[in-house]
Amino acid sequence: MTFKHGADILAIETVREKEDANMIILIDQDGPLADFEKGFANHWQNQFPDEIFIPPEKRTTFYIEDDYPDHFLDKVRGIYSARGFILSLPPVSGGIEAAHALLEMGHDVRICTSPLSKNKYCAMEKYQWVEKHMGREFTNRVILTKDKTLVRGDFLIDDKPHISGIATPEWERVIFDCHYNRGIPGKRIVDWKNWKEVLNV
Repeated sequence: MTFKHGADILAIETVREKEDANMIILIDQDGPLADFEKGFANHWQNQFPDEIFIPPEKRTTFYIEDDYPDHFLDKVRGIYSARGFILSLPPVSGGIEAAHALLEMGHDVRICTSPLSKNKYCAMEKYQWVEKHMGREFTNRVILTKDKTLVRGDFLIDDKPHISGIATPEWERVIFDCHYNRGIPGKRIVDWKNWKEVLNV
């Protein structure tokens, strides 16, 4: 019979604690990582400089077309459904750095994102965006789904005010702060400045 020394037992328990501490962090793409608001604003002001423009700080609804008058619907959808729109979105400051930092901490980071139904180029361009801004290896961490409640995780960082689906999610919701979700209670990451405190890492 082989007996382990106290130091060996302590080392084993430390490893176990470290393994137990690792989390699956799901991060939405459009909003927390890719700046949909800024990207839309750039395209809108370039294409329709004489039309009304609703800046992000004035937006009150998650779906951008709901903030514009009905007669602008075709123009709004024409922008976000166009080829190249998703790929053109600028990165959100601090988001990519936070994702890489979480990986370095030993956590399993996944980009959990829903493709736009009205953009036939969206799914492919989401992968292209990740490769362009986060590296090719990170494309293996992309999960495309229309129902995020089916995806297992410890946290989901997402800007959408209400997330529903057919399952009871295992993850805890963390709101990525935007003007249109300010009335939603819960944990909130603001400009990626407080993510360590919110996730307790």
